Amino acid sequence: MTLSPEFLSALAAHIGKEQYSCVPADCWVYGYDNSRRHALPEAIVFAHDEQQVHTLVKLCYKFGVPLVARGLGSGTPGGAVPIQGGVVLSFERMSRIIKLDTANRAMVVEPGVTNQAVQEAAKQAGFFWPPDPTSSAYCTIGGNLAYNSAGPRAVKYGTPRENTLGLHAITGEGQLIKTGVYTTKGVVGYDLTRLIIGSEGTLAIITQATLKLTPLPQTKRTLQALYKDIHSATQAVIALMSQPITPCALEFMDHTAIQLVQSYSSMAIPAQTQALLMIEIDGDENTIDSSYAAICKTANSEGCLLIRQATTPQEVAELWQMRKSLSPALRTLAPKKINEDVVVPISHLGDLVEGSMELAKQYDITIVNFGHAGNGNIHVNLLIDTDNSNEMERAHRCLQAIFDLVLSLDGTLSGEHGIGLEKQPFIRQELSEPVIELMKKIKLQFDPKSILNPGKIW
Repeated sequence: MTLSPEFLSALAAHIGKEQYSCVPADCWVYGYDNSRRHALPEAIVFAHDEQQVHTLVKLCYKFGVPLVARGLGSGTPGGAVPIQGGVVLSFERMSRIIKLDTANRAMVVEPGVTNQAVQEAAKQAGFFWPPDPTSSAYCTIGGNLAYNSAGPRAVKYGTPRENTLGLHAITGEGQLIKTGVYTTKGVVGYDLTRLIIGSEGTLAIITQATLKLTPLPQTKRTLQALYKDIHSATQAVIALMSQPITPCALEFMDHTAIQLVQSYSSMAIPAQTQALLMIEIDGDENTIDSSYAAICKTANSEGCLLIRQATTPQEVAELWQMRKSLSPALRTLAPKKINEDVVVPISHLGDLVEGSMELAKQYDITIVNFGHAGNGNIHVNLLIDTDNSNEMERAHRCLQAIFDLVLSLDGTLSGEHGIGLEKQPFIRQELSEPVIELMKKIKLQFDPKSILNPGKIW
C-alpha cells in the first residue's frame, strides 16, 4: 500500500519526525529477518516508550495501515517481514529493564531488551530467566515472547509461557491492556498472557513484560554420551526423562551432524557413533554428586559406546564445543538451508530421525538433525542450494513428507520457531478447519481491521 499524506502528517505531528523515517535506504534493512525473505516497508518508527506505541497503533487503526512489530530480526519463519508494506515498528530504543524485584523473583522489561541483557542483570542478583535460545546474545525478549522461543533449558524450566507473569499490550484497535498478574498464582478470567505469547504479533503488540525469575543453581555437571544407533539414544532419553532428576539440558545430534562438526572439534568420536547426547544437570552442592552419578548410570544404557564426564570448566567447554559449533558449520556449508523445528513425543525420536534419513535418500537431500531431545524438539535442517531449481523442488517435496511423518508420529510442526510465512502452506495439515475458524475469530476480536502483522500464520 501507499501511505497517505494525511497519515504521514499525523505521524509527524504525534510521533515526531526524529522518531521515524520514510527514506527507502533507512527502511530497507527493516524489511527482512533470518528467513532471508524481504519486503520493503514504507516507514520505520523507532518508538521510545509505551505511549508512542499506543499513539502509533491508534493512527494505524484509524488509517488502516499495516503494522509489523520487530525486535532484532533473528526469527526464521519470516514473521517480521512486512509483506504488505506499511509501517515497521522497531523496538531497538525500548530496551530498558524497568525493575528488578528480587523479593518477588520478578523482572519488568521493555520488549527490545536482549535475552542476554536480561540474563546478565538477573545473574548479578542471583537469578536467571529460563528461556535461553541459541540466539540469546542478539534476540529480544519481545521476539522470545512472540514465538514462545525457549532453548535447551525448557526441558526442566519451561518456555516463556511458563516464565512470564504478565504483559502490557496494545490491541489492533489501539486499546492498551494489562494481562496476567504480579504473583505466581492467579486465575481471574481467561489467560490472555499465554494467548498473546506465541501469537507472532498478530493479536497485540507487547510493550512491557513481567518475567518470572528462578534462583541460580549452586552448581552444574555436564556429560556427553555416544550411542551406536538412534534407538539406543532414544531409549536413553526416555529413561533420563523418566527418573526423578530432570536434566537442565538434554541435547541431541545425529550421525550426519556429528560428522559435520568433527573438523571443528579436537575430540575423537568412535567411528560407529550414530547419535550423541549432551546432558547437563544443576542443583545443590550437597546433592549434585549423587544426582550426577544417577544420571551417568541411566545414560550408560544398552547401546552406549562412551560417556565423557566433565570435571573442570575447560572440559565442560570442550564437551559443548561440538554442539555449539554445529549451527555455524551448517551456515558455512549451506547458508540458505531450510531449518525446521518439529516436535514429536520422545518415544518417537528414533522414528523421526530414521524416517528423515530415508527421506534424505529418497529425495537426494542432505538432512542434519539436532535439537532439544528432552522435549522432542528437533531441528531438521535440509542443506540445499537455493539457486538449483531442481534441488529446491526436491527439497519442498521432502519437507512435505517430513511434516507428514511428524504428524503421523503425533507430533507438531513447530516447537519454537513459529509459523510466520514459511509454514503457512502446511498449517491445515495439523489444525482442523473449525479450530482455524475459531482462531481467526479471536484474531478479529483483538485486531478488527487485521492491521497487526497481516498475512502471517493464516
